[in-house]
Amino acid sequence: MLFYPAALPLSTPTLNRVAALIRGHRKTIGSRWRVLDPGAQALLTLAYLHKGERLRDLAAGFGISAATAWRRTRETIALLAARAPGIRDALHHAKQAGAAFVILDGTLAHIDRNQTDRPYYSGKHKRHGMNLQAIADGQGNLLWISGAIRGSIHDTAAARIWQIPRLLAEFDLFALGDKGYEGLDKDLVATPFRGRGKPEWQKDYNRLHARLRGPGERMFAQLKKWSILDQLRCDPARATQIAKAVQVLNDYEHRSS
Repeated sequence: MLFYPAALPLSTPTLNRVAALIRGHRKTIGSRWRVLDPGAQALLTLAYLHKGERLRDLAAGFGISAATAWRRTRETIALLAARAPGIRDALHHAKQAGAAFVILDGTLAHIDRNQTDRPYYSGKHKRHGMNLQAIADGQGNLLWISGAIRGSIHDTAAARIWQIPRLLAEFDLFALGDKGYEGLDKDLVATPFRGRGKPEWQKDYNRLHARLRGPGERMFAQLKKWSILDQLRCDPARATQIAKAVQVLNDYEHRSS
């Protein structure tokens, strides 16, 4: 077997924050000794999430078994995911910051499934995956990411599942969404006009909508740099914790920049 050095384009403060989280957890549960110290466990998890490598390959580089790598990364991901904000916290933060609107979007986290797994198949993306909804502020900073649900569920239905229109009304906000959210409450989720030959006022509206919503493209760009979301090779039920852990790490990186 060959070994090689590698680098992660992440900051030292992010590693330190994750290590401190692990250290605090071990103290809480009274763990005396483990094969990986908190710093090494944090680095293992960051490498797994950012590079998307198979755990058995990472385990060899860290000198541990694949089973140990699986347990330690799963533990760290759960600790991180527990720190992800809920949607009420995110909307409250946006309101407190003086925002008039938020940006709503959805994406598909690809999973390794076959053709018999129809509930996971997205006709829009032509891939199997898990549907994730996200909310960003007007500058494109990610505020909240949803739990993962079956990829066959349309964005409009997913937004209703997470009660996004009702919560927007509760916090006196509205959202800008793409055409995939047409049919949702039009007073709470603004979408572009469809069709050709639109009158000039509708074209002006669409241009303004695109300009205001443009920064929202950043939120999934921030998440997609974590290669684990390119292809999840685990139980789809774990997609929620992975996505929320990535959001927390993305926030750590944002604070460190």
